[in-house]
Amino acid sequence: MHQCVSCVRQVSRTYRRCADADLPELQRLATTVETWWREILAFLHTGITNAGSEGTNQVIKTIARDAYGFRNPGNQRFRTRCATTRRARGHLDAR
Repeated sequence: MHQCVSCVRQVSRTYRRCADADLPELQRLATTVETWWREILAFLHTGITNAGSEGTNQVIKTIARDAYGFRNPGNQRFRTRCATTRRARGHLDAR
């Protein structure tokens, strides 16, 4: 993926500042950005995210947590499917 020269300079400058600050939080931030830099750059170039799938996963986890202890696993699967359909999220007109 193409990296513009100014982006590379800005990231390098940020890494140096984080290292010079001698703060563990900033060092961890620099490590995280370095680890995820390809993905960050891909988002900056395309604008595509995985926010929709992450939101659906969060709904599934919440429903599963609410249904914990139910004796019938089929009911839990049914509740999860109902909560994640477009109609349940208000995207389709019920008429």
